[in-house]
Amino acid sequence: MDGVAILETEVRELIRRRGLDPVRDRPGVVALVSDAIADYDERSVVGAVPPLVDAVAAHKSVVDAVAGLGPLQKYLDDPEVEEIWINSPTQVFVARRGEAELTTTMLTDGQVRDLVEKMLKVSGRRLDLSSPFVDASLPGGERLHAVIPDVTRRHWSVNIRKYVVRATTLDELVGLGSITPHAAAFLQAAVRAGLNVLVSGGTQAGKTTLLNALAGAIPARERVITCEEVFELRLVARDWVAMQCRQPSLEGTGEIPLRRLVKEALRMRPNRLLVGEVREAEALDLLIALNAGVPAMCTIHANSAREALTKLCTLPLLAGENVSDRFVVPTVASAVDLVVHLDLDAGGRRLVREIVAVPGRVEQGIVETADVFHARDGHLVRADGYPPHPERFARSGTDLAALLRGRG
Repeated sequence: MDGVAILETEVRELIRRRGLDPVRDRPGVVALVSDAIADYDERSVVGAVPPLVDAVAAHKSVVDAVAGLGPLQKYLDDPEVEEIWINSPTQVFVARRGEAELTTTMLTDGQVRDLVEKMLKVSGRRLDLSSPFVDASLPGGERLHAVIPDVTRRHWSVNIRKYVVRATTLDELVGLGSITPHAAAFLQAAVRAGLNVLVSGGTQAGKTTLLNALAGAIPARERVITCEEVFELRLVARDWVAMQCRQPSLEGTGEIPLRRLVKEALRMRPNRLLVGEVREAEALDLLIALNAGVPAMCTIHANSAREALTKLCTLPLLAGENVSDRFVVPTVASAVDLVVHLDLDAGGRRLVREIVAVPGRVEQGIVETADVFHARDGHLVRADGYPPHPERFARSGTDLAALLRGRG
């Protein structure tokens, strides 16, 4: 057994004796490891234990093992890594700025199981044969998703998605090249005016980041309620309540789905409602909230702004047979004001591809749209469409015509 392994064993025993919680008391663990290394060095001088080759590296290795995620911790600490996923113990991948790469990290089946169980310990969520999927938040804000056999063929499948905050405002997105200053100024004014915004895009296109940046334009006096599957949004709002879903208990009770959160949010006096993502029947509750006059923003998976609207017209039908497209389609047309669609370019950079207005009209069962900004030769440029509710822009002190000409 090498020095680091001996040290780790001793530290784990000290943690057990002192009753420390490695996850919740990381500073205490760091101090404990420092003391343990000092004592270890004294013993190594007289040959009682093998010497440590690198005390600094040993310190980090032991802290990562007992208070972090061991061999995966270095990827969590790396600001360039956006996501980590495990297909099998010998296939650990990471994504850096949208590009996937196979790492040199090699694990065992037991290590993967231990890592997942460690991550779930603080979340209160479970993973077993009766519940082979789990979606949870980690203490650092990362999002965990895991699936076990026999749903997967042989190995546990694990995804850890980091919410890498590269931009918290629209101006910062402009600095990253994700959106033009003209389009950003328009979206900022639209949010201030209280327009309902649907953010669409594929996986890892930057929907949550854009939603977070849009939320930064909400006036400070407004009360914001957010509803998410797991916590990802990080607002700077003064008056903000964040809620997340809850999985059922071992007895199958206590589940709180997204539909329930949206309903409860309406009882909390919201000035703004933010829904992390609509995937299923909760789309109906979102539409009902919008129809009640609560300004809202949410995200949705789609390949274009048009497909996002089509999907939003379809998802509410999952709520029950008594919900028909005769109600849903005109409600979508009247409730959604803007659709902002994002995409990844060939280099993995996140870009706003189009901003589409919804005037509120329906023609032969199809929601009409008008392009406000669209991509031309790879650049986002002004189109000829206009957003609905110009009076709201005027009330918020925005000259809409001048803004759209690029002079606002």
